[in-house]
Amino acid sequence: MVLILQRYFVPEENWRESIVLIHDDDAHHIHRVMRCHEGDRIICNHPGGSAAICRIISIGPAEVRTSIDEWLSESAELPVDVTIAQGIPKSDKFELVLQKGTELGANAFIPVQSERSVALWNDKKMEKKLSRFQKIVKEASEQSHRNRIPDILQVLSVEKMAAYLDKYDVKLFAYEEEAKSMPGKSLGSVINNLEKGSNVLVYIGPEGGISEKEAAVLTEHYFTPIRLGPRILRTETASLYVLASISYHLEELRCT
Repeated sequence: MVLILQRYFVPEENWRESIVLIHDDDAHHIHRVMRCHEGDRIICNHPGGSAAICRIISIGPAEVRTSIDEWLSESAELPVDVTIAQGIPKSDKFELVLQKGTELGANAFIPVQSERSVALWNDKKMEKKLSRFQKIVKEASEQSHRNRIPDILQVLSVEKMAAYLDKYDVKLFAYEEEAKSMPGKSLGSVINNLEKGSNVLVYIGPEGGISEKEAAVLTEHYFTPIRLGPRILRTETASLYVLASISYHLEELRCT
């Protein structure tokens, strides 16, 4: 039987040579929820992406002190860095994209205020939401045994996203018109040409889709329109479809 150890992401300042300190909510979780004791082991993730099996040497509700037993060499990260630029959806759908997208390996998320977004966010509203969003991706990273926590960027307009995000090797946007025209450029054809370590940016429009004006702006900035199969997907489904497809092609098919 394989023993699955609980995983926690620990800030860099809490790593002190062979000692790792855990505070606040995580310490409470270890002490009160997991009911761990001295001598029990957990996994601590360093912000740099490494992880170690640590043994608890003292425990309390406010601080858990551990010592490093063994550094781990495995990684659960995708072989490419995928940023999901999500057109802001209604209600709590963005939280679903954050949670499930983290489980599927997203490297970062960008909320995008698009022409057809029903919900309206600005920097002030995003600031109020950010703490909850960060908690969602942290817990999802721990649950799925990720080596790092995805970044959550500030709200951008489609125009600013297209103009300023030039560090990506591949820039895509899911466009309904591509889904209607068969054959069109498929996600699969793009994935087949991805190289390990590539930076990929994928824009998914909100419930109302991407306007012709936005499609033109994206194309001008070297985004490639793609289809996600022959069916029209909900905005939250489309983001997860992209990540699952990339994972399957790069982590399953290429390993067989």
